[in-house]
Amino acid sequence: MTVVSQVILKADDELRYPSSGELKSIQDFMQTGEQRIRIASTMGENEKKIVQEATKNLWQKRPDFISPGGNAYGQRERAQCIRDFGWYLRLATYGVLAGEIEVIEKIGLIGAREMYNSLGVPLPGMVEAINCLKNAALELLSSEDAAVAAPYFDYMVQAMS
Repeated sequence: MTVVSQVILKADDELRYPSSGELKSIQDFMQTGEQRIRIASTMGENEKKIVQEATKNLWQKRPDFISPGGNAYGQRERAQCIRDFGWYLRLATYGVLAGEIEVIEKIGLIGAREMYNSLGVPLPGMVEAINCLKNAALELLSSEDAAVAAPYFDYMVQAMS
């Protein structure tokens, strides 16, 4: 839920108008809108490049993942892994746009750990994969924009740890 939604719902629950402090938080959120949209656009427009770079880096760090017996061994398994990279990149983008982590949690992380555990996918490998994705995405952003986007990747890493 965005800052705007949170303020409105809280004020409505308390049968009052938003306070000056709450309105200031909305104003601050709106002032960062252009930056958040720029970051989301960059990540979305470069999804293929980001995913390819992250995948290449992961396979270099962990060739055992794509070796016989690895979780990404075989065309189908590798394709599923690459698909998941795109999904996690979208989740980070949603977080940047909303300016919060709740959207990441609701859309993507609730149940993800359990799903990976049930499929026998090692969570440390997912953490490493998301870190590779983070590094590839942040390389395309200015240092200021990277500082805004990084916490959303970090949140996903923490949730998978």
